[in-house]
Amino acid sequence: MPIKYPSARAGLESGTAEAAVPATPAKVAVNPQAAEVTGLDALELAGHARTGAAGKRIWRSAWPKLLAVAIVLIVWQAVVWSEWKPEYVLPGPETVVRDLGGVLTDGGFWDGVRLTLIRALTGFALAVLIGTVVGAAVSRFAPLRAAIGSLITGLQTMPSIMWFPLAILLFQISESAILFVVVLGAAPSVANGLISGIDYVPRTWLRVGQVLGMRGLAKYRHLILPASLPSFILGLKQGWAFSWRSLMAGELLVIVPGALSIGVRMQQARDLSDSSLVICYIIVVLVIGILIDVLFNTADNALRKRWGLTSS
Repeated sequence: MPIKYPSARAGLESGTAEAAVPATPAKVAVNPQAAEVTGLDALELAGHARTGAAGKRIWRSAWPKLLAVAIVLIVWQAVVWSEWKPEYVLPGPETVVRDLGGVLTDGGFWDGVRLTLIRALTGFALAVLIGTVVGAAVSRFAPLRAAIGSLITGLQTMPSIMWFPLAILLFQISESAILFVVVLGAAPSVANGLISGIDYVPRTWLRVGQVLGMRGLAKYRHLILPASLPSFILGLKQGWAFSWRSLMAGELLVIVPGALSIGVRMQQARDLSDSSLVICYIIVVLVIGILIDVLFNTADNALRKRWGLTSS
């Protein structure tokens, strides 16, 4: 039958054919230079985002400390204004800050800081070595724990200043007397931290290690010591606190000739009745202790993040 409207049929057939054939996407010209600039912009924006996030974290960590310092200064100044003590006995913050600036610009002061830190780090390193060996041995052998386990705790609770008369008798007025007390003050805390960490290693982990063939030193190196690391770090932190306090007491009591440490300088300021200078050295000791505590907290946070205990 002839088609009455051939032109209409042709139009329909052409439309159907066009619908059956998929449309070819239009080619977009890409400028390599523009793409490179876009990539650089993305990197720059990412860098700014990371910098902003780091700044926020620093501010969140810093503002409580700054607030605490401000409160202390306000209370301190209020006590000075109340005239509870004469100003030459209890100087105000302005006087102490001015004298602290003079202390920090003195080259001899930094020599004293270096001497004190060398003593602290040397004594703490010896305490960590002795405490680790003793803690591992006590946790490994039950008879040894029954013999000296309570003794270690008793040594930890004993005031370090009680050791100085014996230290002076044994080593005279010398560096060894100070190190002796520093080690005795810190080693029990390190040992107890390791013992506690090993005690709380899950029994399931020990059985898995036994199935994997871990024996002797390999078991301690690859399983027990890594598992006890969080408690061990806490013991190290506590051991540092004991060693630092022992060292400050030692420098005040055992004055080695020619060694102008922070404690000796503080003692000299006390002999001269210079309250402002005494407070300056107290602030220095406090700041050093805070900085070391920040280092331990950083190590602890890194360990927690590695174990998935905190958000990244």
